Amino acid sequence: MSSASDVAADACAVRVVDPEKVTMVTAAMPDGEAVGEMARIFGLLSDPGRLRILMALLEGGEMCVCDIAAACGHTESAVSHALRLLRADRVVRVRRSGRMAYYRLDDSHVRMLLELAVAHVGHLEEGR
Repeated sequence: MSSASDVAADACAVRVVDPEKVTMVTAAMPDGEAVGEMARIFGLLSDPGRLRILMALLEGGEMCVCDIAAACGHTESAVSHALRLLRADRVVRVRRSGRMAYYRLDDSHVRMLLELAVAHVGHLEEGR
């Protein structure tokens, strides 16, 4: 439970607005649709099971569902369901070869997000 002094510490003691900075930030702010898409992506990344799948693809490159399931310790059904969600938001892409489907990270941006998250977690652990 926060006290009144905790709330006051977060509030501005003097109300000063930097109109130039506010204008610059407002102009750079993504529109509502883009923010919604980003929130969906981060929501997908927030699930530990899906994140394990993405980490497997980060390390293994292109992989089939059965190999991803084995690497992550999940059922093929769970992996397939997660991959459908990830594919719908262009986090992963699929390549079909006959009856086989091979998944990989969609692009370098997804790879960069995952690598930055790994580096950040490593940085946090070093500071402990």
